[in-house]
Amino acid sequence: MRISTTSCLCHILVCLCFIQRCYGASHHNPADKVTIAKNQTKLANGETEVHHRPKRGWIWNQFFVLEEHIGPDTQYVGKLHSNSDKGDGSVRYILSGEGAGSIFIINEVTGDIHATESLDRERKAHYILHAQAFDRNTEKPLEPKSEFIIKVQDINDNAPTFPDGPFVAAVPEMSGVGTSVYQVTATDADDPTYGNSARVVYSILQGQPYFSVDPKTGVIRTALANMDREAREHYAVVIQAKDMAGSVGGLSGSTTINITLTDVNDNPPKFPQKNYQLYVPESAQVGKPVGKIKANDEDLGVNAEIKYSIINSEGAAMFSINTDRDTREGIISLKKPLNYERKKTYTLQIEGVNSHLEPLLSYLGPFKDTATLKITVGDVDEPPVFSMDYYIMDVYENARIGREVGAVTARDPDSKNSHVRYFIDHSEHSDNYFNIDMDSGVIKTTQSLDREDKPWHNITVIASEVDNPSLLSHVPVTVQVLDVNDNPPEINKDKEVIVCENSRPGQVIQTMTAVDKDDFANGQRFSFSLPSGIPVNPNFTLKDNEGIYCTQYHLCAFLMNFPSSALITL
Repeated sequence: MRISTTSCLCHILVCLCFIQRCYGASHHNPADKVTIAKNQTKLANGETEVHHRPKRGWIWNQFFVLEEHIGPDTQYVGKLHSNSDKGDGSVRYILSGEGAGSIFIINEVTGDIHATESLDRERKAHYILHAQAFDRNTEKPLEPKSEFIIKVQDINDNAPTFPDGPFVAAVPEMSGVGTSVYQVTATDADDPTYGNSARVVYSILQGQPYFSVDPKTGVIRTALANMDREAREHYAVVIQAKDMAGSVGGLSGSTTINITLTDVNDNPPKFPQKNYQLYVPESAQVGKPVGKIKANDEDLGVNAEIKYSIINSEGAAMFSINTDRDTREGIISLKKPLNYERKKTYTLQIEGVNSHLEPLLSYLGPFKDTATLKITVGDVDEPPVFSMDYYIMDVYENARIGREVGAVTARDPDSKNSHVRYFIDHSEHSDNYFNIDMDSGVIKTTQSLDREDKPWHNITVIASEVDNPSLLSHVPVTVQVLDVNDNPPEINKDKEVIVCENSRPGQVIQTMTAVDKDDFANGQRFSFSLPSGIPVNPNFTLKDNEGIYCTQYHLCAFLMNFPSSALITL
């Protein structure tokens, strides 16, 4: 566009108006304005060419408007002004962009911009708009379109919050002062770059004197030493976060941290009493539980586990103790049989010790306790007891019926010493060779015994108490039948002897032998001779062979019980 040199290009001045409360507005000094001479070139014909580039007076960064405006009137934002505007209404100002015509309106004549709504910075922090100036008569632009920003100015209208609260935390009991427990962090929706609206300071509203909070970091720490879980386990700590750096007028929010003291082994086991008594019958079985004892521990879990032991030799020799993991009781069992008549009482020194110890808390020890348990052995009516575990007796065969073989003895082991009676258990034997005196225990024969027929007899004797016949004891008795010489020798005579006619005198023609059913002590040693009642044949002789045994003979011989064999010769 060319204009006469006598014409003047009006300078455009954009005036930015600010509210006193705002800060950071862009200020334009008169020195920033660009003179017409710097925007024109003088041509040869005397005219001037205007360069269409934005003038520095028509360029700015941003306007500011306070959020949360309250009132019936619109809020003044700022003013657009062109140097071409002489105040006669010939210049028309146009506003376009975000919120133009709805949130932001402009007076086309004066260039005044107003906000028609209450704005919330936390919803939208700024708006991008464009400004233009036109000649109302020609509709030609007097200024190029220029972009600018209306920034919503923050006010402290949001209180700090704890989005994830309430919180749960834990710290071991007996922790030292200053032990870190938990860290809370509050959020504030206000502008952290503007003033102190989002600058938060923490304080504790509830939970003192047990806990404290760092005002800057929000770290919660223990403030009291040696807090005991067994005395109090749970704490509700209320923490407040206040903006404006905690100054008066700042907004605040709070949250609760539920803190639990976790258990440590700070309590030793303790028996409720120091002396206990227990009755155990003497009939109690070895290896079976006979009683129980329990020490209490105020701790939890592994910190309350207890190991029991018997620490005196008298008790440890007869009894053992083991821990039931479920009930934490000491189970007492019998190691050896009890005998009321020998020992009526036992004293056990029982110790309970924590299995898991805290080295840092050893100064609270010792983590153990002892108790005395007196066990009384109960008398039980026991069956009779034989003097021997088994009996071996003997009797000669062919002994007269009623001959005494031997005797068994049993006694009542109880203190009342009841009378004992004896019986033979005939259910195990079909033959009844013996009987027993029920009072004395003497065993006698009832039949004649033959060693060669049955050399051993096994019987079972039963003993019972007169006062309690149901209590029975059994003992085996073995009877050996001793041998007597009651069997004659027998000569083997199943073959004939053949003699040659030309046999010479003195030649042995047969060796004769004999056997005896009796024992070696009473048989097997024979004396041979020819019978006297039979005529003697002078052609043969019989000679004692002194222990030489043979199997053949020819002549009948009369034998007497002496060892040897006989030789028959010519």
